[in-house]
Amino acid sequence: MPIAGQGMLLTSMDIDSLHEAEFNRWYDREHLEERVAIDGFAEARRYVAHDGKPKYLSLYSTATFDVLESPAYRKALANQTDWSKTNIARFQNMIRGVARITISRGVGRGAALGIIRLRPPAEGADRLRAALREQLDPAARDGIISMHLLENDPVLSKPLTPDADKADPGAGDWFVLIDATDVGAVPAAAAVITGNAALKPLVVTSGVYRLLWDIVKSDLPRC
Repeated sequence: MPIAGQGMLLTSMDIDSLHEAEFNRWYDREHLEERVAIDGFAEARRYVAHDGKPKYLSLYSTATFDVLESPAYRKALANQTDWSKTNIARFQNMIRGVARITISRGVGRGAALGIIRLRPPAEGADRLRAALREQLDPAARDGIISMHLLENDPVLSKPLTPDADKADPGAGDWFVLIDATDVGAVPAAAAVITGNAALKPLVVTSGVYRLLWDIVKSDLPRC
């Protein structure tokens, strides 16, 4: 699979412009490296919106889904640095998805990312997954490297902000990811879902993001 693993943590948020420089410094100098260092985490990627909301998006790949409820990850969440606590408290409009990667087709990762948030019906998840499998084929689409489906766990998908216990009807949403070589390649690929008469009613939001940078386990300094 082009994504290195079976689990994915997705986080997205806005930040007040007053704190944006420090927020980016924290992400770039501490947070991504800290998360990839956790046992079972394989890769992290950071994005900024080209056309979408919230403004910032991060993806963290894990070897298995179980890593996202493992003792090592729970320990990291319970022992945030002061710098982390300060920045997390400033998150606005946070989305946090703890997901299984159920479809991943293609080879590699792109410099641009399309993301489509879907709200699956109460019944018919298997039919929806089968329908998406037919659509998520990058082979015939110029500029599209790989395509993926993430299915959120509704119990684990809660924000880290103070409103974490607030009821969230979107906690069990799914996300389609479209890895592309350029932001211009994304809209046509996304349209097979956002413009599909059967799938369009399930679309909550869609957006296009630019890759800022990524890090894999082998990039970490050796002790």
